[in-house]
Amino acid sequence: MKLILRADVENLGQLGDVVVVKPGYGRNYLLPQGLAMIASPANLKTFELERKKLQARMDAQRAEAQSMQQRLEALEVVIPMHVGDNDKLYGSVTTSIIGDALAQLGAEVDRRRILLDAPIRTLGDHQVRIRLHANVIAMLTVTVVSDHVKEEEVEEVPTETPDTPSEQA
Repeated sequence: MKLILRADVENLGQLGDVVVVKPGYGRNYLLPQGLAMIASPANLKTFELERKKLQARMDAQRAEAQSMQQRLEALEVVIPMHVGDNDKLYGSVTTSIIGDALAQLGAEVDRRRILLDAPIRTLGDHQVRIRLHANVIAMLTVTVVSDHVKEEEVEEVPTETPDTPSEQA
């Protein structure tokens, strides 16, 4: 199936490219999402007329994604997790946990845009990619810490001893 791309599509092409895809991918995803149109002589003429509007919209989306990228890369995300012996996590840090942590910091990111090669299962700093646009990927540093307070970190509060004479007698 020959299609004209109306937007940048990851792993397929850029705006205006004529691509050949499998019929199911075209019918079930690209056409309903408005990402492509069937490549016919009439549609080629129509596309050339609306190309400037589509390009302006894509440029605006790319600029917005780049500003979001700068905001995300400036954030310090700290995720407290429950740990057991030898500082091993119970469970793992997933995309939804990272998305919730970003939402608390005021940066709404769809969890499906957060790219993890594997769930995070260790304490420390981890690099996480976030796809904001087909060409814009933000690198976020996520720090996983223990949610337990260690004994050394707890300040000792002196206990008051009553100095009343009735207790000393």
